[in-house]
Order: sequence, then C-alpha cells, then structure tokens
Amino acid sequence: MLYTPMNPLASLTPLRAALPSQQRDADRALRNWLALPFDMARAQYANAVRGGLIRPSKLASRDFEQLVGSMERLTLGPLARRV
Repeated sequence: MLYTPMNPLASLTPLRAALPSQQRDADRALRNWLALPFDMARAQYANAVRGGLIRPSKLASRDFEQLVGSMERLTLGPLARRV
C-alpha cells in the first residue's frame, strides 16, 4: 500500500518528524506567500470602493469574494487556505 501524506507540503521537508512546530510555521508561511496575489486583489477592491471608483454594494462584494476565492482554490489546489 502506497502512503500518501494528507499534507502535500509534508514530503517537502525531511525533518518534519523532528521539527513539527517549525514545519507547521513553514507550511503556514508558504501558504500565505502563495495567497498574496489574491489578498492583493481583495485589498485593491476594498481601496477602489473606499476611493469611490466602485459603488459600495454587499452583493457585489459577495460576488467578488466568491470569484477570488474560487480562483484561489482552483489555482492553489490543496495549498489554498480554508476557513
């Protein structure tokens, strides 16, 4: 039987068993770094609403967040952040 780890980042570091807390920190840092373009898109949308370029709307904000969230999950796959 072939063992596949639940965490896709687990196989990247051979010291995972020896340093579990440092590995978790490294996993979190990598996920945050990969999600940076999506966080920037969210921040730009918020700044455009505050600046008056986009009309404030809860429905439009929801639609934008769903779009960016689905793009993040599609692009990053198992590395995407989850709530």
